[in-house]
Amino acid sequence: MKTLKKFVIVFLVPLGCVGGDRVTKNMARHSLADAGTIGYLGDTFRLQYAENAGGFLSLGATIPGHLRPWIFSGFVGGLLLALLIYLLGARRMNRARRLALSLVLGGGLGNLWDRIFNDGRVVDFMNLGIGSLRTGIFNVADVAITAGLVWLAWLSLTGSAGSGGLDPAGRL
Repeated sequence: MKTLKKFVIVFLVPLGCVGGDRVTKNMARHSLADAGTIGYLGDTFRLQYAENAGGFLSLGATIPGHLRPWIFSGFVGGLLLALLIYLLGARRMNRARRLALSLVLGGGLGNLWDRIFNDGRVVDFMNLGIGSLRTGIFNVADVAITAGLVWLAWLSLTGSAGSGGLDPAGRL
């Protein structure tokens, strides 16, 4: 893969994810913190400010406070560093897979930023659902992570994880 193309994907995609995540979280902090729940489209989409000390769906929020930074910042930071090294070092990876993994990296970095600079908590503010059937509260970084993981699953299920039809040699 050409070095410039790899750079663009591996650095600019995560940078865009982190930038969009920071802007929306700052808007949520300033506009939603005291606003309660605001519903749209018949309450299918809600804006609701929350700070999450745990991981996905608040898992791990009850872990003792002295251990949470090691798990949610240290361990996750190490995984994200390993993902970055993998993305930069992998020679035979198609564009779709590199983009999907870069979305996961960008979303992870967005939430890691919050954990480091927001006393171990991540700002969440969006919720989807109908009636009592609802998602957890999430943010733009979570959307990037989820989109990247769903895309990776799709590539695997469709047999596109190799060349993806993007490059006959299986590279970007």
